[in-house]
Amino acid sequence: MKLLLVGGGVFLGKAIAAEAVRRGHALTLFNRGRTAVELPAGVELIKGDRNVDVSALGTGRWDAAIDTCAYFPRQVRMLLEAIGNRVAHYTLVSSISAYADLSGAGIAEDAPTAFPVEANEEKVTGATYGPLKGACERAARELGPSSGLVVRPGIIVGPDDPTGRFGYWVARVARGGEILAPGNPRAPLQFIDVRDLAAWLVAMAEAQIGGTFNAVGPDGLTWEGMLATAGAALGGEAKPVWANDRFLEEQGAKEWTDLPFYLPPSKPEVAGLFRINGAAGRRRGLKPRPLAETVVDTADWLRRTDPTKGAQMGLTPAREAELLRAWQARLAAA
Repeated sequence: MKLLLVGGGVFLGKAIAAEAVRRGHALTLFNRGRTAVELPAGVELIKGDRNVDVSALGTGRWDAAIDTCAYFPRQVRMLLEAIGNRVAHYTLVSSISAYADLSGAGIAEDAPTAFPVEANEEKVTGATYGPLKGACERAARELGPSSGLVVRPGIIVGPDDPTGRFGYWVARVARGGEILAPGNPRAPLQFIDVRDLAAWLVAMAEAQIGGTFNAVGPDGLTWEGMLATAGAALGGEAKPVWANDRFLEEQGAKEWTDLPFYLPPSKPEVAGLFRINGAAGRRRGLKPRPLAETVVDTADWLRRTDPTKGAQMGLTPAREAELLRAWQARLAAA
């Protein structure tokens, strides 16, 4: 098929491009061309900034388009007004952050999305990101093909992840020794490997499937299980030391930035973030690979690239050692 990929320079977009080429599709990338990417033979690059001007897409027809980088509804409208009658199938990659209420477990696709933001909102923040994604979805349904697809991924992990969130834990387990592990070891986690998501998105475009789907990893993963799986996969001598929520709060250890993926009890509004219902997507063929494979491949990628990538988020070694000492002292004094 002829596939138009909006984005394609980093992480998910890069994985979609690789999958589309692997499957033999004629691929056109539309992006700013700012990320140095070695394009496979036969891939067409159309340079343009979708935030300002999509006139470069003034010609051409495609069987499908996958939009990976829409943050504002006007971006979706501009794109679909330009190509809407020249593309048979349109996929918008949204986010589980679009849901209005992430406090409960088992959120399915029919749950309400976040309240709209102001029509002229132009800043992406923690407060506006979800509502903006919901507004993007509404624009896609209004202007896109009748077979349009909205996909709401959860936390995406794997090689080429520029955030350093999952990479922090992989690199930390690989380094071994005592690891400061946050809160409840049985607290849930839920990840989707970027390559599994990419393969599924291309397959859904091939089949012209419409509707709305969550795209998340399997249920049942816990913090304890994640660290144990990573340790076994990497063959290290890592030993998690579980510090409780109260201690971490007192010490100023920040959730998500100091301890990626950690959701303390003080954030009940996002308690369901790692408990999303992914059954509908799995029924449509989304097949998450074993976590151990993701861990090993992420570790290999970190070794091949800048070794600091796994530390863009997370505690520095010195800060972690300081917290471990404080926790051991707390236990000794108890």
